[in-house]
Amino acid sequence: MVLKKKKEIQVDAFFLDHHQLEKLQRFSKAEEQNLASLLLHCAELRNGIQQIQCIKQIVPLVKQMDENSASDPMVKACLDVLGEMYFSLGAKNPLKKVLASSLNSLPGHLMVPAVQSFVCCLQEELKTTDVYLYRRVLDNLASCMEDFSLGRACIKNLFEEVLQFLQKLLFDIQEENRKNHGNRIVQTQLMHDLLIAIKVSMMLIQKLQENIQGSLWKHSESFVWQSMCSLLKSCTNFLIDATLLQTVQTTSGLAVILFTRAMYEPAEELPSLISDLLLGTVEHSGVPAWFVRSCGVLCTAELPDSVLLFLCHGALAMLDWKNGSMGENGEKLLLDIASVLLSLSSGLKESSVATSLSRILAIWTNSALAALVSASPELKIKLNGNSDIIGKVLEYIYTHWDHPLDAIRHQTKLIFKNLLQIHQTTIAGSNGKSDPFFARLINHLLSLDWHVKGKYASLGCLVECVGTENILQLDRTIPVQILDVMSDQSLAPYASDLLETMFTNHKAHFTLSFQKGTWIDQWHNIWVSPLLLILCEGNHDQTTYIIDYYLPKLLKCNPDSLSYMIRILQASADANLGSCSTRGALGALMACLRTARAHGHLELSNIMSSGLVSTECLKQGLVHQHSQVCIDALGLLCETHRTTEIVSLEEMQLILFFMMYNLNSQSPSVRQQIVSLLRKLFCRIQESSQVLYKLEQNKTKQELVEKSTKMPPLRILQQYKDFMSSVCARLFEVLFPGSSHPTRFCALSILESIAEIFSVPKGQAQVFQLNQEIDSARVQTLIQCFASTFEEVKILAFRLLMKLHDVALNLQGSENLDLLFQAAIDLSTSTKPYDCVTASYLLNFLVYHKGLQHTALGKWLEHNPQVEENKSVSTVEKNTLAVIKLLLVNVEEEIFQAKKSLLRAAASFPMYGRVHCITGALQQLPFNNLALVSEWKEIVTRLILMSYSLSAVVSPVVQSSSPEGLIPMDSDPESAGRLQMILHEIQPQDTNDYFMQAKILKEHCKEESENLVDQRTTKNSCMEMRGKDRQACDVTAQMVLVCCWRSMKEVSLLLGTLCKLLPSQTTSQPSEGLITVEQVKNIGDYFKHHLLQSRHRGAFELAYAGFVQLTEMLSRCNSESLHKMPEHWLSCVLEEIKSCDPSSTLCATRRSAGIPFYIQALLASEPKKGKTDLLKMAMKELISLAAPLNESLSVIPQVHALNILRALYRDTRLGENIMPYVADGIKASVLGFMSPVWAVRNSSTLLFSALITRIFGVKRGKDENSKKNRMTGREFFSRFPSLYPFLLKQLEVVTSTLNSETEELKIHPSLFLLLLILGRLYPSPMDGSHSALSTAPFVPFIIR
Repeated sequence: MVLKKKKEIQVDAFFLDHHQLEKLQRFSKAEEQNLASLLLHCAELRNGIQQIQCIKQIVPLVKQMDENSASDPMVKACLDVLGEMYFSLGAKNPLKKVLASSLNSLPGHLMVPAVQSFVCCLQEELKTTDVYLYRRVLDNLASCMEDFSLGRACIKNLFEEVLQFLQKLLFDIQEENRKNHGNRIVQTQLMHDLLIAIKVSMMLIQKLQENIQGSLWKHSESFVWQSMCSLLKSCTNFLIDATLLQTVQTTSGLAVILFTRAMYEPAEELPSLISDLLLGTVEHSGVPAWFVRSCGVLCTAELPDSVLLFLCHGALAMLDWKNGSMGENGEKLLLDIASVLLSLSSGLKESSVATSLSRILAIWTNSALAALVSASPELKIKLNGNSDIIGKVLEYIYTHWDHPLDAIRHQTKLIFKNLLQIHQTTIAGSNGKSDPFFARLINHLLSLDWHVKGKYASLGCLVECVGTENILQLDRTIPVQILDVMSDQSLAPYASDLLETMFTNHKAHFTLSFQKGTWIDQWHNIWVSPLLLILCEGNHDQTTYIIDYYLPKLLKCNPDSLSYMIRILQASADANLGSCSTRGALGALMACLRTARAHGHLELSNIMSSGLVSTECLKQGLVHQHSQVCIDALGLLCETHRTTEIVSLEEMQLILFFMMYNLNSQSPSVRQQIVSLLRKLFCRIQESSQVLYKLEQNKTKQELVEKSTKMPPLRILQQYKDFMSSVCARLFEVLFPGSSHPTRFCALSILESIAEIFSVPKGQAQVFQLNQEIDSARVQTLIQCFASTFEEVKILAFRLLMKLHDVALNLQGSENLDLLFQAAIDLSTSTKPYDCVTASYLLNFLVYHKGLQHTALGKWLEHNPQVEENKSVSTVEKNTLAVIKLLLVNVEEEIFQAKKSLLRAAASFPMYGRVHCITGALQQLPFNNLALVSEWKEIVTRLILMSYSLSAVVSPVVQSSSPEGLIPMDSDPESAGRLQMILHEIQPQDTNDYFMQAKILKEHCKEESENLVDQRTTKNSCMEMRGKDRQACDVTAQMVLVCCWRSMKEVSLLLGTLCKLLPSQTTSQPSEGLITVEQVKNIGDYFKHHLLQSRHRGAFELAYAGFVQLTEMLSRCNSESLHKMPEHWLSCVLEEIKSCDPSSTLCATRRSAGIPFYIQALLASEPKKGKTDLLKMAMKELISLAAPLNESLSVIPQVHALNILRALYRDTRLGENIMPYVADGIKASVLGFMSPVWAVRNSSTLLFSALITRIFGVKRGKDENSKKNRMTGREFFSRFPSLYPFLLKQLEVVTSTLNSETEELKIHPSLFLLLLILGRLYPSPMDGSHSALSTAPFVPFIIR
């Protein structure tokens, strides 16, 4: 309902240099406007939009010039300047397009001098030799060829020079790419330049066909011919170079076919040449020598799969399939391409290539349709629905219609739709509806379960072919069956689309066959009556999704059905009020009215005045016990089709009535909906008030409004203002201390949307302003919300105070400011973890106060370096700097104390709160425009050192093998020796030699431990400790642990935040960043150390959060040394895992602790669009470790590898890139399950569980036999073909152990896993005879 704001167009103005201005001034005349003076005036303007208007005036001026003007030096000078201007403008600048369209209308006699001027400019452009400036020249060449006759004429004149330039450019970019190997950012830029270069060379051949089509250039000595051969050779090299971006390879595939098509003679032999290339049957004797020289690599028998795929794409896109112009050879090529694509589909599993394949197969179906128009009878037989090739395409569709990738599912639907059209074309003339192929398809599809998503789109396509009536004749209950499915959100959109196709088609069928009025009842019985029944009695999810997805489509198709619905529901609304689980007729009525009003099918005022719906009925809806009915009733009041519809007094009273009872809803989704709907209402008030202000000034229209609303605009505006004040009063009223979290969330969210919507630019009349409603008591109320234990309430209160900070801060006196600041500093060192969050928000609010430096900070910072002289420094920056300095001084002192006694620190001044406040203050600073750079640099260095020293104090606890029970002793001289002994005894027992040999306690340890029995008890009991103030306080092991792991967490997040300060472009002066490259490297080593050493889950999970910030920054960084660090770290850690050194400190229990997190962070930060080399390298290593070929290898690397793989398969950020490795993961887990070592079996089980979820999706229902998280055997084995022989072989081994001759029953360990996988597979009616991956061979083994 809320309209999007229009984007403002940005146009960069152009500037002329001194030389050009002089040239124009020489010819410009002050008394009359000529071309030179117009251009001078244009250059003086500094606004791009004004320059566009000015350039448009060139056309009328030029059209007045006579024949003689062509030799006028003024015209020549102006055309030169225009040419230079055109080539200097950026490709996306609208000025360039305007200039081109103006120059297109030059009169004929000026064309020759214009072409001369432009040719000179283009010649200058073609002299460019810097690889990084080539992109500009390419953009200029491309824009010259696009709808710009003058530009095209220039390129015709310089055809050979342009060809030569493109040749050189392709070679130079290749060289530069080779030099910059490993520098991903530069390489990506070069790849994009290369892509544009190939596209420009293709445009050159396509747009300027006549230049090369003459017979002269086809002599092998001619320059153009040699250039073409060179371009063809370069493109062939790009096509087979797997290190390039996939888009570059695809485009090269197009270029190779295009160039060959332009050069090959006789043209009718071309399709058979391409067929031979695809099938690998090229004979050199039958191919021209120039083709072998340029594309010799393509003539080999074994081409990589991806190259074949791109060649197929090239052939489909670049050859002319219409009108049968390629004859029999063309028809053979079409069939060959289909068989090549279908054979590739089983091998190409990488997501980007699989997506390309589905798209290319869809292009093939389009080409087949084009070819069938004038095809031979043989082709029609071969492309009939019952033919072999179409059968195989159907197999592809059934396998991929439920594919996890959205793009592949979409393409599969297109392929199916085109396939039906292909069949219809082949049987043209006969009756399609009774066609056996369609009948068989419909029966197959209807016998499938409704949970198969592919069923919906396919049935939708079939409905368009055979009509809804024919399908309903097979089964009248289909509409009800589909509505029943809609309780599942993942299926609801598919189901509603199918229903829409069916009822729209049905209505069209009725309107054609019957007279108006005779069919409507029948239509209502089929499509509307089941809907009303479900709305009244259905469960919550089902009714919600039907209202969201189905109802709007039904009303759009037939708006008259609304009166039928209201009539039926109104009759039973009083009797059937619904309950807390069902909506009843009242709820159904609210839902229908809400949807109808939101989509513009009814006016609320009309139905209320006509008595169709009473105010009492609406009130019943607004306080209904079913929460969704309340939301629908509120939606009916708030949502309208027009955003400027005036809100009536009655609506406002009902809204206030709603707010009396519904702000404390326990359901988060209901709260979100309330906030969203009220936001729409406030937008309506704001937008309709702007209309009313305009009407107030226009008296004639004002009378019209008064007639329609029975009220003058000013009176309505006053009502709006009173209503908004009442709303705010109600919201502040419910924010009393101790109010519930749901109430606070609702009230603060609604207040925030009011502050946002009613903040209009100055000078515009505003019906309401939240600022005017704020007094000191209300500011106090908002500040008290910081004390809530829920962080989302703190965030909302903070955001609202920031929107009102001018008023809120002015209301804080210096005394109050003092108290607040004191409270924040005290809270920052509280032992309750959520207090430091409160302190952070409070400080972030107070730094905006101008008086903070004097009143509050003055007391704390004795040597307070005032920066008063420098007026350019913002209040926020000064205050933040001072607050961070203060916190830093305190935390440094506390770390010094904690080194003496960690127990005292944990009980009296846990340090993590201070660090949390520092991180919070840093996060809201605008780092791109700081004034006090040198001070900040010093602070950043001190913060990093502080982080290291704090971490050194607390890390012994979180790195202990049992951090949950460890209390370190005070380090005074007497107990220091004993502490060492205890720490030695409880040292991490999960180092690598733990698995190798039994621990042997030394004798002296035994004796000493007897003396220390009394001290050992302190580890688990509470320890009493006296603080500075001599009060006794208890310290439990838990308190120490919380202090330590939270400190580690805050240090990690602070270091992660500091890493972001490194400028993304490493400038020539390294002094420009607040943090140096060296510091970033040290921080990386710190994270590595802690992620690989910590054993407390909280500590390493949060170190991971900071490390992810660092790795993401490194992947975007320009510095070569930093850019390569993730790769270096990854190979080091994999090497350490592989080496299995007994002295290694990697943790082999606790699911490998932080190691999987470390590797996850390194791999997830790798750019998704690239080649994901790190992922490929890591997976190859890990899979070889997880399923070792020889048993003699150590167990530890295998355990680590299994644990890391589990984390990677579970990581959503790796998405589809991890899918090609799923089959190997399954093999490793099944084989690991047979290991004699328990640790390996345990890790294998965890990995197997993660993989089952990855393959079959997250299980949401309780029904074990549900087909939701299952797959057909064909779909499973076509996605993971290598598992077919593996599972079959394993099953054979298992059954042979069961059948062994011994008496006792021996069950093979992997039997359970195999049955778990096979139990998730089921046969499908779609399984045809074509499939080589049938589940039949498994059956005999399972029966045994």
